Amino acid sequence: MSRMRLTALVAATDDVAATSARKAKIGRLAELLGSAAADEIAVVVGLIAGDPHQGRIGVGWAMVGGLAAAEAAEPTHTIADLDRLLTTIAMTHGDGSQGERGRLLASFLERCTAAESDFVRRLLIGELRQGANAGIVTDAIAKACDVPAPVLRRAVMLSGDLRATAEVARREGRAGLEAVGLELQRPIQPMLASTAKSVADAVEELGEVSVEWKLDGIRIQVHKDGGHVRVWTRNLNEITAGVPEVVALVRALPATSLVLDGEVLGRDPFFFDLLHHDGEDLLDEPLRQRLDRLGRIAGDGKIPGIFTSDPAAGQAVLEEALAKGHEGVMVKAAESPYQAGRRGKTWRKIKPVHTFDLVVLAVEHGSGRRSGWLSNIHLGARAADGGFVMVGKTFKGMTDEMLRWQTERFRELEIDDNGRQVTVRPEQVVEIAIDSVQPSTRYAGKIALRFARVVRYRPDKAANEADTIETLQALGR
Repeated sequence: MSRMRLTALVAATDDVAATSARKAKIGRLAELLGSAAADEIAVVVGLIAGDPHQGRIGVGWAMVGGLAAAEAAEPTHTIADLDRLLTTIAMTHGDGSQGERGRLLASFLERCTAAESDFVRRLLIGELRQGANAGIVTDAIAKACDVPAPVLRRAVMLSGDLRATAEVARREGRAGLEAVGLELQRPIQPMLASTAKSVADAVEELGEVSVEWKLDGIRIQVHKDGGHVRVWTRNLNEITAGVPEVVALVRALPATSLVLDGEVLGRDPFFFDLLHHDGEDLLDEPLRQRLDRLGRIAGDGKIPGIFTSDPAAGQAVLEEALAKGHEGVMVKAAESPYQAGRRGKTWRKIKPVHTFDLVVLAVEHGSGRRSGWLSNIHLGARAADGGFVMVGKTFKGMTDEMLRWQTERFRELEIDDNGRQVTVRPEQVVEIAIDSVQPSTRYAGKIALRFARVVRYRPDKAANEADTIETLQALGR
């Protein structure tokens, strides 16, 4: 059986980067994926998405930028060759490992064409930026494997693994995807919320709703299977060892098996949804029924809220939440199912203070009292092509502890340092509070943030979960 050539993948991603049309991107990627064998498609999907299954392999900008490898006149590498390289580098540890990783990479690049070498380098430093976001890749997989996109999306959400789900789609088709379900001890992608201007607007649109306090904590997903309890963040990073209070509380709840969605505030967990209970999956049950069962199981551990269709009653919950020092409220349609991984319209968040999750694109060297630290951060909102658009800068709200932390963090993400500012990989999410936005020609996003200040860094969020430029632009209308 012929194996997919690396040059074919590079050509496809170049074509995708060259067009802004979503349909064209999906079609071109579907063509590529359709030519992949069943045992190749997971690898190809990971490479397209910039998310190879090996994860971080100990190769950064400094190593990649320092390699001036020769370039081959003709392509010879296959996808399998690149996959083996990444695995070998990832498994290289111990004394002299950095030198060995550099040697392995240089040897591979010597046999790459210029286009292949550029792709591999950008892949390794997280700079593909070809506009193939997860939604586009998912739809391309559906088209290539001739399966309904909604069925594939649900399987991805429940498995939490786009690569593995692509292989199921290729090998087993629709039946295999429909067999993918919620599994204890395997986290699923969390349901996300859209924004609303007010409680009244959300109630008018959704009708009967649950209005719940919105806590300023870390979102968690907790699985209990007998006495075995595990905890993940919203981006599916496991934190079980770091939250023993959560583990102890959930272990003591009156149930044999549970999957809970909630927040940790300080050391205290609060839960706002129940996805599985004693052998029964509840994702497709109405929110009203899920919360009724959650209240009976979690008691005071359930986040406060009410069911109502009265805007005034919902507003009273908001005012109570704010008086208690919380962010605002969540307004959720009473009959809504749990749509894992979706930022749907049936969940709305209302926060009186405008806060946005943005991505740090660069950071400036500090001066004066901040000399020796990295200080002023450049902020980007998520663009439609999967990249980021700069919308402002800020140095406000940073404590000394935060300055020390971000100096270390952004050195880890460093791409370039010109002596004035450090350009970083766009991976770190930061929550920013602003008073408003205003039109501006200074930044590519055509807006500027007014009185931006740092609220906190968000290690629990991935860059692809940052707020969009359209969301910020809408605030200024």
